[in-house]
Amino acid sequence: MSAGAVADWLGVACLVAGGLLSLAAGIGVLRFPDVLDRMHAATKPQVLGVLLMLAGVALRLRTTSDIGMIVLVAVFQLTTAPVAAQMIGRAAYRSGRVDRSLLDVDELAEER
Repeated sequence: MSAGAVADWLGVACLVAGGLLSLAAGIGVLRFPDVLDRMHAATKPQVLGVLLMLAGVALRLRTTSDIGMIVLVAVFQLTTAPVAAQMIGRAAYRSGRVDRSLLDVDELAEER
């Protein structure tokens, strides 16, 4: 088997794994009961799924310009997803949508 064929099969495996992780993230967003649980499902497996899909596409395309663009997409995904999750969690906390009894430590609570 040639190196190109091995890279193609690894790319397919990455695409399938990334698709399954993204599917799991979507199901988690629909099924989880709490804002913080949904935020967790929307960020962690989804980001890993996107990165696996990008790796799969990179393994299939294998050109310098395409890989450069894929790296840019991956960097933007890695920088924006945590910031968006932080802002969603903070807005949910401030609007009272977080069940504070479920928190182990509430660092934003006002000390009395």
